[in-house]
Amino acid sequence: MKVRVGFTPGEQVGAPVGIVIDVLRATSTICQALAAGYERVVCVGEIDDARALAGEGVALAGERNNVRIEGFDFGNSPREFANGAEPRSTLVLTTTNGTRLLLAAAARCETVLVASLLNLDAVVAAVRGVSEVAVLCAGVEGAFAIDDAYVAGRIAAALGGEPDDAAIAAIRLAGAFATAEEGIGGGSSAANIRRASLDDDIPWCARESVLDLVPRVIERTDSSVVIA
Repeated sequence: MKVRVGFTPGEQVGAPVGIVIDVLRATSTICQALAAGYERVVCVGEIDDARALAGEGVALAGERNNVRIEGFDFGNSPREFANGAEPRSTLVLTTTNGTRLLLAAAARCETVLVASLLNLDAVVAAVRGVSEVAVLCAGVEGAFAIDDAYVAGRIAAALGGEPDDAAIAAIRLAGAFATAEEGIGGGSSAANIRRASLDDDIPWCARESVLDLVPRVIERTDSSVVIA
């Protein structure tokens, strides 16, 4: 297996199978929402695209600069979807970084999977036997983010195979941290979350392999992807 890593959305890294990471917090939120009973998560890049999909059975979720968008039902905290509330059938999500990367990944990868620490083992198991994988990091506003690189390194290390230089770097980066919370908690993403007084999201997203599901893109258009 060839394992490639793209540290920022601007890198045109592709493969038949793409694994998208925005651990703080979009991909963690998608995993938790599906685990809570939502049938699908529709990811869009822009706020107006999300509002256009509002309707019966639809909940709107999203953030800009870690702040819930005005008029939306939820922000982008996975903890909001773990409180036992009855889910609607569809969650529409737009975020600063992660949902935009999912759209880009769907344009260049035949299969797109959603990864976080919450479903780490399930994602690794799902791609074993694949000939080539691209592990794609959302970063922060186009720039490198250590939290996503840490998760990319954990996935690349678990897959083994033939890592490219970026994958080797990610593996070494991940090995420098004693715990997952240290790995995702020390960069700019975590600092931004703390400034928004959402500190509890960091240890929540650092929990490993507590969900046995692998969300994947099942439909795609120019402005949205449907994940189930």
